[in-house]
Amino acid sequence: MHRFPIERSLRYRVAVALATFSIFTVGTLCIILYFASDNIEEAHIEQVIKMEMDHLVQRYQKHSDFISQVGSHLKSYVVHNMEEELRLPAYLRGLNPDYHKIYYGVDDFHVLVHAIGEVKFVVAYRITLHKQRLQELRLLIVMSWLVVVAIAFFVGYLLARVLVQQVTDLAERVNRLAPGDVQHGLLAQQDMDEEVAQLARALDDYQNRIKRMLQREQEFTANISHELRTPITTILTSCELLIAGADIPIKAYHRVKMIEAAAARMGEQLQALLFLAREQALGVIETVAVAECVYDAADPLCVEIARKNLTFEVLIAPDVVLTVNRQALHTTLMNLIRNAVQYTQKGYIRIEFNNRRLSVSDSGIGIEPAYLPLLYERFFRGSTQGEGLGIGLAIVKRICNHYGWNIEVDSTPGKGTTFHIIFP
Repeated sequence: MHRFPIERSLRYRVAVALATFSIFTVGTLCIILYFASDNIEEAHIEQVIKMEMDHLVQRYQKHSDFISQVGSHLKSYVVHNMEEELRLPAYLRGLNPDYHKIYYGVDDFHVLVHAIGEVKFVVAYRITLHKQRLQELRLLIVMSWLVVVAIAFFVGYLLARVLVQQVTDLAERVNRLAPGDVQHGLLAQQDMDEEVAQLARALDDYQNRIKRMLQREQEFTANISHELRTPITTILTSCELLIAGADIPIKAYHRVKMIEAAAARMGEQLQALLFLAREQALGVIETVAVAECVYDAADPLCVEIARKNLTFEVLIAPDVVLTVNRQALHTTLMNLIRNAVQYTQKGYIRIEFNNRRLSVSDSGIGIEPAYLPLLYERFFRGSTQGEGLGIGLAIVKRICNHYGWNIEVDSTPGKGTTFHIIFP
């Protein structure tokens, strides 16, 4: 199964969408609780102080001589005169009747002062426990939100798997299909969700159009192949008959051989062009002697090599073999060697094989760096020198892609070019 980058995964996006919605909703609630908790706690403190003040006033009105109690957190005082005022803690002296917030040292006090006539009532509440409880509550809110974030992503990812399962299954079925393949049946199924079924129906329609297009293309190429091969076969047969004649002049013999070689080359180019158009196999996989295949591919070019007085070197041992498609290797070598001969006026053509790397080198004009990205484009020619339609390297590239071979090129303008074919 193919693995996609997670940031481009539909399942990841669905999980993020679900998790984001959950996180936003719960996060909003947590933020409201976080800031509301302070107001709630403040209201609770005020309520406690007010209830204590009411209780203090009622007890004083019933028993004016009672002694107020002072605790560790809640303190209440009844002040009748200045002397009693001075006995109060320093942070409570001189307060006017009102609600006060006092920060004394490390402690916070909320103080309510109430006066009835000349009598002043003071209730002081140390809110340390409330602050601790508020901090614990806020920490709990934050931790809960973090836990919700983790759970939302996990649960969202699991739910996303269920939601995109049909899309994943459909992608796997499409991945198993070949162009025009209808053996696996229709992609659309009865139990699919409507959106997925709509996508499957569109793919089925597209598959049918591809099938019809392939059928038309195969019929066309088959007809063209038949129409072209028939005259080529006729030419080759006529050449054989002419050569078989004992009284044929030597000049006519050479001309007939040239016609025969040209017809054979046309046949090879025709088959290569059909492969380029249809990507059909060029033959069977077999054990091939590399050096022998090199000489076979170079044979039609011997006259041109001799005319230019080029040195043709094959640095490959006779026992070196490859398990490949012979005709594919032959077509590849023939195009590479032909290019080398066309663009080399003096020097050498050298073919080597080391570590499953087949190299075709020449001392020709080389290739400009700007032309390298366009080298394997159909009908592209980097120079007006030589003959050809500019499809040789396109055929080589297509063959290499088809059989899993790697092709590399090293070239220096004015010094030569080397093509490397690396076999797996």
